[in-house]
Amino acid sequence: MTNLLPPRGPQRTLALAQLSNSVGDGAYYVTSALYFTHVVGLSPARIGLGLTVAWAIGSVVGVPLGRLADRRGPRGTAVLLALATAAAVASFLVVRDFVPFLAAACLYASAQSGLAAARQALLAGLVAPEERTGTLAHLQSTLNAGLAVGAGLGGVALSLGTNAAYLTVFALDAVSFLLCAYVLTRLPAVAPVPPAEGAKLEVLRDRPYALVTLLNTVLLLRMPLLSLGLPLWITERTEAPEWLVSALFLLNTGAVMLFQVRTARAVTGLATAARAIRGSGLLMLLTCGVFALSAGAEAGVATAVLVGGSVLLVIAEMRQSAGSWQLGFDLAPPGRTGEYQGFFGTGVTVARTLGPLLLTLLLIELGAVGWLLLGGLILAASYALGPASRWAAATRPAPEGVLA
Repeated sequence: MTNLLPPRGPQRTLALAQLSNSVGDGAYYVTSALYFTHVVGLSPARIGLGLTVAWAIGSVVGVPLGRLADRRGPRGTAVLLALATAAAVASFLVVRDFVPFLAAACLYASAQSGLAAARQALLAGLVAPEERTGTLAHLQSTLNAGLAVGAGLGGVALSLGTNAAYLTVFALDAVSFLLCAYVLTRLPAVAPVPPAEGAKLEVLRDRPYALVTLLNTVLLLRMPLLSLGLPLWITERTEAPEWLVSALFLLNTGAVMLFQVRTARAVTGLATAARAIRGSGLLMLLTCGVFALSAGAEAGVATAVLVGGSVLLVIAEMRQSAGSWQLGFDLAPPGRTGEYQGFFGTGVTVARTLGPLLLTLLLIELGAVGWLLLGGLILAASYALGPASRWAAATRPAPEGVLA
């Protein structure tokens, strides 16, 4: 069990902050759709429009907020953004119309995007370069543990189905971010970095880093695959039971919680990161091929195939995550971690925004052929990341943590 915990000190405090708000987030994720329809009273179309607009704004705002963390100090910025997130979630308790909902959603998405970038800058200032990927693996395990607990609490609210139960979940999420802000204040302060003369949002002009971010975004299509692609595939194209959707989610969450740290130990620099990502691409192609075989099979066979494919998927996910964390940090110039991580993190938002449309087209409309196209796309991006990262490394002097 101790292997699941990061070392004492700042790393463990960062994990505690992650745990504190991930429990609330887990409850939020499983109840938000029904809360916005049943309690707020919005149509699914308006909910989708509002959240798409909000996350699009959040992805843009994340970069300047990350730069703010570099210039004003990441600890104070992270605390303020955690408080802003708490205020956004709390405002959902009282909004009952589309315009206030949209405003609250924009504040929520912007604060979340900025908080992620500020946390990365804080981690970079408190953790030695050679320990960052391992620390992020611990944080990912903590995140999944918190999400699993929160999802269980959200499941209780769903089973009750009352307005009071939904309101309690959102209040819990708001409190979790207040607790996160408090825990972040227990960390040592990281000195702000003075801005370089004449440099403004340098990351927007850094073409090699932009290419690395774009290719990583393609790899992140695995995120909506688990939350949307597979559930739709199971219910629309296979004979497998619907409860398997929940079981596969728990399988993924548990595996990441237990094995992400061990998987990340092999990633120590750009070369090992590129190797891990290439391996994840090959596994994703195999995964997609296995999932395609579940179409038309009888229920027992389809279930076994889907479970096997999900095991391959989570292994690929853990390898890709470890490699991408290393690339994102190693290729960020010293003193610009927040700004660069804010930009690198837009890949998550883009994948979550555009991924559902692409996956629906590929998997539901094209079937088995769509699975193979998806696997081929991810494989191509995984192999292209190696040359792209070497190009990026060659354009900057001695990036942090890069091994000669």
